[in-house]
Amino acid sequence: MRAAVAVAQNFESPLDGLSLREVPDPVPPVGWTRIRVRAAALNPHDTWTLRGIGHPAERLPIVLGCDAAGVTDDGREVVVHPVMGDALRGGGDQTLDPQRALLSETIDGALAEYIVVPDELVVPKPDGLTWAEAGALGVAWGTAYRMLFTRAGVRAGDRVLVQGGSGGVGSAAIALAAAAGARVYATARTEDKARFARECGASAVFAPGERLPERVDAVVETVGEATWASSLRALRPGGIVVVAGATSGAMPPAELQRVFYNQLRISGSTGCTRGEFEAMLRLVEVAGIRPRVTTISFDEIPAGFRRLLDGDVLGKLVVELPPS
Repeated sequence: MRAAVAVAQNFESPLDGLSLREVPDPVPPVGWTRIRVRAAALNPHDTWTLRGIGHPAERLPIVLGCDAAGVTDDGREVVVHPVMGDALRGGGDQTLDPQRALLSETIDGALAEYIVVPDELVVPKPDGLTWAEAGALGVAWGTAYRMLFTRAGVRAGDRVLVQGGSGGVGSAAIALAAAAGARVYATARTEDKARFARECGASAVFAPGERLPERVDAVVETVGEATWASSLRALRPGGIVVVAGATSGAMPPAELQRVFYNQLRISGSTGCTRGEFEAMLRLVEVAGIRPRVTTISFDEIPAGFRRLLDGDVLGKLVVELPPS
C-alpha cells in the first residue's frame, strides 16, 4: 500500500524526511481493527514529528497522520478516536495517562491506504458527514470540544474568545461554541482569515491584542507568547484561559499579579477522551455544523505540508483516498 512515512528528522527542513512510498499492508492482531482509509487530515503534529519535536528518532520510520475516517474490513463506516491511553493509569481519564499517545506517535498513522488500530479507537461515522469532513474531526475538533466544555465549562450565553480563529482547533472552537449558544469573539491577522472566522460562527473578529467590547468568560488559547497578555486582559474576574498549544512561543510573562487579583484560572488541555469524542460527534450531527475542509490527493501531501508550515491553511487540509 502507499503511505506517507517519516524516515528522517530535520528541524530546519522537515519535508526532507518525508517519503511517499510503498509499504506492506498491515495485518490486524487480535483486538485490533483494520480500516481502509477514505480521508485523513494533515496536522501540525505531523510536521513536529518531521522536525524531531517530541518524537524520538528511534521510532522512525513511522507512517504519519493523526486523523482517519474509512471502512473496516467488515464494512462499517467509522472514524478513529486518535488518543490511545489507559483511563485507569489516568485516574479515570485516558488523556491524563502518562503513557498516552496520539495516533502516529507509537503506531503507524493514517496517511496510508490502510490503518490498523485498537478496537476501542473505532467509532461509528455520523451518516451526514462526507468522508473529508469525518476525516478532519479527530485531533482538532476533539481538542476544541474538551477545551470548551470539559475544561472551561462553557454554557449557552457565555462569552468566549478564540485566539487564532482560522486554524484547525480555532475554527472548530468557534463552530462548537456558537452551536452551544455562546457568543464567540475571535482574532485573526488578515482580512481573509477574519472572514473565514466569521463564516465559522464568530460574532466579531478582531486583530490580535485589540480591545474587545466586553470581558469574556473563557479564552481558547493555542497561540502562546504572541497572544498571552491579551488573553489574560480579555477575561472577566474569575474567568478561565484554556491552553492547548503555543505555536508562537511557550514562555510569555506570567502576569501573576493579574492572575491572583482577578482570580483567573489557567487550565491545560490535551486531546479528548473517547466519551468526549463521541459527544463532539453528536453535537456536530445534531447542530448541523461541519468542519471547513480543503481536499487534496495523496500525491499532494508534500505540498499540503508546505502550506501548513507556511500558515497558508484555513480550517483543515484533508487527503482523500479512493475506495478499494
